[in-house]
Amino acid sequence: MTHSKSSLLVNGFTLIKAHLVLIKFTLSITVVFSAVISYLLAPHIVHFSWFGVGWLSLGGIFVTGAANALNQAIEKDSDKLMKRTAVRPVANGTMSQQYAQGFAYLILVVGLLILYIVFNALAASIALLSFICYVYIYTPLKRVNSLAVFVGAFPGAFPCLIGWAAGNDNLSLGGWILFLLQFFWQFPHFWAIAWIAHNDYTKVGFKLLPSGGLPTKITALQTILYCLILIPIGMLPFFLKMSGITSLWIILGCNILMVMLAVRLYITMKPKEARIVMFASYLYLPIVLLSLLFNKIQL
Repeated sequence: MTHSKSSLLVNGFTLIKAHLVLIKFTLSITVVFSAVISYLLAPHIVHFSWFGVGWLSLGGIFVTGAANALNQAIEKDSDKLMKRTAVRPVANGTMSQQYAQGFAYLILVVGLLILYIVFNALAASIALLSFICYVYIYTPLKRVNSLAVFVGAFPGAFPCLIGWAAGNDNLSLGGWILFLLQFFWQFPHFWAIAWIAHNDYTKVGFKLLPSGGLPTKITALQTILYCLILIPIGMLPFFLKMSGITSLWIILGCNILMVMLAVRLYITMKPKEARIVMFASYLYLPIVLLSLLFNKIQL
């Protein structure tokens, strides 16, 4: 009996872990983070609300998780061929493709209902648009052209609009500025990832880097360009009275650092430098968003 209970417990944990991998729980949390900060930055949100943050997080995780789950169901064959994705539950046979698809659509509906009922139709509509763009446009386009990164940057930045719409009931200028910050941030971020993993991506036919999917000087130069674009965008919150001088200097410092790292990648063309750009980009977004939130709290 004890052995039977132990086996059930182990199987239960295994099943939970498989579902967390299916929805890419860690990635979903980072996506929801942008939505929550944008929600708290919305002018209509005067006081912190665990109710709003909790429901937005839950709805966001369900919608993002649905997109990730369906993506894994669609790409199960290519996932099997890449070392870092071969452990995914659909790729390794832990879950069937049909189950993953059914689970994805179920949590999508639940997530959209949460956003619609607790917040508004605008937030739910943007979330649905984000899901469609990611699953039905970005996912197949990865095999066709590196333009997929540009297309994928839209659903990648939509969480800022979802959060702003949830908190403000509209898409005013502040929400669009946050959208632009996250939109252009994604290019150095994803190109750094694709630079490191280009052998695996090439093996399965993914074209995520400019210049035919290879890590070239042109790719590094474009990485510098998009980091430079972030500098004036990062100043907009200050000049539009969304932030103070402290957050301006923090954001400016982060942007200058990203440019310097991208320049170093251009000079050396080494995977090590691409990895540094990747890790710096992971830190960039939370630092920038939290600096804006800190400024609002101070005000």
